[in-house]
Amino acid sequence: MIGKLTGVVEMRGPDHVLLDVRGVGYIVHVSDRTLMALPGRGEVAALYTELVVREDLMQLFGFPTLLEKEWHRVLTSVQGVGAKASLAILGALGPEGVSRAITLGDAAALRKAPGVGPKLALRIATELKDKAPALMAVAEVAPAAPVLAATTDAPVTPVAPAPSPAAPLPASTAVADAMSALGNLGYAPTDAARAVAEAQAAAPEADTPHLIRAALRLLAPKG
Repeated sequence: MIGKLTGVVEMRGPDHVLLDVRGVGYIVHVSDRTLMALPGRGEVAALYTELVVREDLMQLFGFPTLLEKEWHRVLTSVQGVGAKASLAILGALGPEGVSRAITLGDAAALRKAPGVGPKLALRIATELKDKAPALMAVAEVAPAAPVLAATTDAPVTPVAPAPSPAAPLPASTAVADAMSALGNLGYAPTDAARAVAEAQAAAPEADTPHLIRAALRLLAPKG
């Protein structure tokens, strides 16, 4: 099984990229969002991959993060959602947007993806609503595949940037931390995920304390 590829971008197509990995070319299908984020020809990129094997076809699908790869696997488990529809959804919303839409049961957001009609969007939101909390938590431990820029003359060794003490936590980490805190307070994962997703939708750059406070207000008994 091919789980990850790091190679030189040799060619970009409308829905795929050709990666040269030590002289072997791999055609990897990606979403519009991923394609736009990849570096130019002659530069190095890394993608997590999913290999689909059928009787008459073998295809590789590429994702910049493990979270996006996992959402692709879960989306394609829904009847009527093939790889093309999954990439369209991820391209339109991104993995965090998919997490929020499904957690909140927002079928209208899923319909923003080309080719996804109202019935399919509703089916996705309904069938996957209980899986969204776990996948939102995946964001805390799912690293992104590095996007590198280099020539082919020498081996590439990615260097991680030094963390800045003053830098805010990534939104995905704040979401996972807020969900963990609500779970420790006794809230069910589905309720916690829905409240945190709604809070983040209102304030996308919010840090963990803000998300916890906002989610607690949403979870408070009404009346």
